Amino acid sequence: MNSIHQLRTAIIFLLFGTAYLIIAGNLYLIQIRQRDFFKHLADQQYTITLTCRAPRALIFDKTETPLALNQERLSAFIEPHKLASTKNLQEFLRIHFPSAADRLAKNPDASFLFIKRRLNDQQIELLKSANLPDIQLMKEPHRWYPVEAVGHLTGITDIDNHGLFGIEGIYDDHLGGKASSCTLQKDARSGAFYFDKKMIADGLAGKPVQVTIDSSLQFLAYENLKQTVDSFNAKEGAALVINPSTGEILVMAQYPGFNANSTESLNLELTKNKIVTETYELGSVMKAFTALAALEEQITNCDEMIDCKNCKVGFLDGFKISTWKAHDQLSFSQVIELSNNFGIATVAKRLGTKLYDHYRRLGFGSKTALDWPGQQAGFVNHPANWSGQSIISLSFGYEISATLLQLGLAFCLFARQGVPLIPYLTKEAQPAKQPTDPLYRAETIAAMRGILERTVSQGTAHRAKIK
Repeated sequence: MNSIHQLRTAIIFLLFGTAYLIIAGNLYLIQIRQRDFFKHLADQQYTITLTCRAPRALIFDKTETPLALNQERLSAFIEPHKLASTKNLQEFLRIHFPSAADRLAKNPDASFLFIKRRLNDQQIELLKSANLPDIQLMKEPHRWYPVEAVGHLTGITDIDNHGLFGIEGIYDDHLGGKASSCTLQKDARSGAFYFDKKMIADGLAGKPVQVTIDSSLQFLAYENLKQTVDSFNAKEGAALVINPSTGEILVMAQYPGFNANSTESLNLELTKNKIVTETYELGSVMKAFTALAALEEQITNCDEMIDCKNCKVGFLDGFKISTWKAHDQLSFSQVIELSNNFGIATVAKRLGTKLYDHYRRLGFGSKTALDWPGQQAGFVNHPANWSGQSIISLSFGYEISATLLQLGLAFCLFARQGVPLIPYLTKEAQPAKQPTDPLYRAETIAAMRGILERTVSQGTAHRAKIK
């Protein structure tokens, strides 16, 4: 009996010893010899490597009010090369996300495929209620713009958060920084994905951009534009405010505009910054610069009496002219203050081709220093192409087209004692130094300032008088 007991003990010991050796051997194979294989398998099952960007830097206005902020939205994706329930997934996608179903059919072995990005609340609930383990959710950054009136300036980003146009497009690299590599890891309890804190390769954070726009003034200008355009049943309107001391553009408003947060049906025409991308024949406002040229060339003075024909429609040297109101004899100052076409054309004929030279000196026909895609240079009819009517048309703003920015900068000469101005829209683009040499004599500028003040106080621009 004792020998049988010893035999049984030996057999049991042998069995347990053998089992221990088998377990130890398996552990050795798994943890030592096949460590890399199983680690790679786990990474495939639970980890995805993605290129990640740091949160896009913000855009601020002059007062450091944010004009572009970051938010997070959920997106849904699958890994087609390792689906658990292909049939159920395909059926669900065909019903609710047909475009994703088509992409899955074309790329059944892809490692990563988005179902839908930037999901709304209803889509999130639908995906959660479907309870399909192959569908995963992840957070993605996107932009939100709190000030609608600056949409054409800030621009927007695309689905991947890259700038498309406006400040977002011009400063895309500046705002976006340099991408980093990061891992996306599954939580075994919920099946959800989240960004791992560990970065494989560090990126570079973007830098914020500060524009010179004052968002409060921009909003007020936008609201007034809207009221004015609607009241006159106009097609569109725009307003520009420049600080003539510094070159800062404080307001660049236009109506109608577009909502940068609602781009599903985007009207590209409304995304343009029309103050720099569109040119117009500006009409009578150009009389101020014809007068500036005439006074600078000393072919007249403010007190010279000009025969304005005492009619609303008549002829000057055989060419037909119409004006808004009949005047008889007016001083040259009054010709501008009361906007008489006969009077300004009479003086412009004395200038001849020098009027073209002055228009060009004032910046018309050339792009401004503002760095903005699509900026237009405008047009000034060259004397080589003139007809007999051209000098008359040019004197009151025709056969010349300009942007509103060019017009605004030309008027800044009167505030800067004849010194030109370099405009800028962002702190990064601020010029190191503004020009200091005047383009016109001090006497000419002083005379024009008086004319323009009287045009507002008692002339045709009386509605512009500040109360």
